[in-house]
Amino acid sequence: MTRQRYPETFKIEAVKQIIDRGRPVADVARALGVSSHSLYAWLKQYDKPADQQLEESALQAEIRRLKAELRQVTEERNILKEAAYFASESRKGTRS
Repeated sequence: MTRQRYPETFKIEAVKQIIDRGRPVADVARALGVSSHSLYAWLKQYDKPADQQLEESALQAEIRRLKAELRQVTEERNILKEAAYFASESRKGTRS
């Protein structure tokens, strides 16, 4: 069974229904077709001060950027390794 992915706006709206409108978690879960466990996790994630949410969002964006940069640098390194290998092989062939 694959995990369902929900957009961040969907999660925030679900949390607002619980916090702002005072609806029970079970009712919101049933209405939206998600598990109560998911809603409690979203509550924990989004029921934080706005500045803390912004900081975490900025950190997550930085992590995504760094992971993308790492993928690119790793790919470049692998290309350079192959180029160095073929350069050394071609030098071996000309020495004979």
